Amino acid sequence: MAIQKYKPTSPGRRFMTSADFDEVTSSTPHKPLLKSVHKKKGRNNNGRITSKSRGGGAKRLYRIIDFKRDKFNVSGTVKTIEYDPNRSSRIALINYIDGEKRYILAPLNIKVGDKIISSDKTEIQIGNSLLLKNIPEGTLVHNIEMSPKGGGKIARSAGAYATVLGTEDSLTQIKLSSGETRKILSNCRATVGKLGNEKHNQIVIGKAGRKRYLGRRPKVRGVAMNPVDHPHGGGEGKAARGNPHPVSKWGWITIGKKTRNNPKTDKLIVKRRRIGYGMDKR
Repeated sequence: MAIQKYKPTSPGRRFMTSADFDEVTSSTPHKPLLKSVHKKKGRNNNGRITSKSRGGGAKRLYRIIDFKRDKFNVSGTVKTIEYDPNRSSRIALINYIDGEKRYILAPLNIKVGDKIISSDKTEIQIGNSLLLKNIPEGTLVHNIEMSPKGGGKIARSAGAYATVLGTEDSLTQIKLSSGETRKILSNCRATVGKLGNEKHNQIVIGKAGRKRYLGRRPKVRGVAMNPVDHPHGGGEGKAARGNPHPVSKWGWITIGKKTRNNPKTDKLIVKRRRIGYGMDKR
């Protein structure tokens, strides 16, 4: 992937960049693997807004992705590499030898015509899925399960990966790209390789309209509101009155508050991404 720049024909175009989509081989998705998904617009099951500044955006259909990789011991061939409007990484359409087709997350450097397979133990090759206990130390992996047969939950965005550090007893230790080191059950699955579209985080949006295409509406600061609308609202000038700590519109502490609350799995985290955030430095 390379970053495409534009001529500065307007203020919005001056610093705007985008992906060049060189790796994409098809612009037409596989229809049987498409479905319509209702947009929540930041609302919960009661219809109340719980996440501000969401709504609108370009129309899109959801691509059904095989996160579980549960088609075991059946070889497949990469037919196309496609753009997915629902995620930052690219997806690949796989043709299996029994005739079934599935979408998977496209690893870096995978090409049309490559062979992949999902098994408990198989060759360490980009795109292959196998158990963590059968992956050698130092291998880069993505789409990692948190529980056996639960489907990939970790390292699914563009350029994401984790490094296998080793297996001991029934646990495998991995290091995430964020810097966190944690243990996962060795019977969980992972896919070999690093995800593609790795320069996605270098793209410059350039104008507000591109955020609107993604379903992000304008965001208003709390201190610019009235007291009836936000705890930070009101006051003379630019004073932030009311609550001494930064809070959301509903009074939740937004900076510095620990949100993780799962003592059962604390012992599986060897090193946190943020030093001093609920655990000692190790």
